[in-house]
Amino acid sequence: MNRPRRVGLPWYAQENYAALRTCLADGAKLPALYDTWRIATEQMEQVVQRSGVEVVRVPIEPNAFASWCARDGSLTDGAARARYAAEAIAADAAS
Repeated sequence: MNRPRRVGLPWYAQENYAALRTCLADGAKLPALYDTWRIATEQMEQVVQRSGVEVVRVPIEPNAFASWCARDGSLTDGAARARYAAEAIAADAAS
């Protein structure tokens, strides 16, 4: 099985983090503090990069993501965020 060369990483801006935690279906699973989430996510990002995969941060903006989920018929959960990020980098690669 071939490893992807690029992956999308859902990325939250600090100013959107509290709103996302309340509106995401699984928001309660995210750390209460933005810096805790950011540090853990950056560590995971580095592990993936060391394996030779390019990581592309894909911003998750609350309103845009909620609209995408409504059009897609998805819950606002981690699986949807992963699909959203994958679609964003696929669209970027196509353009």
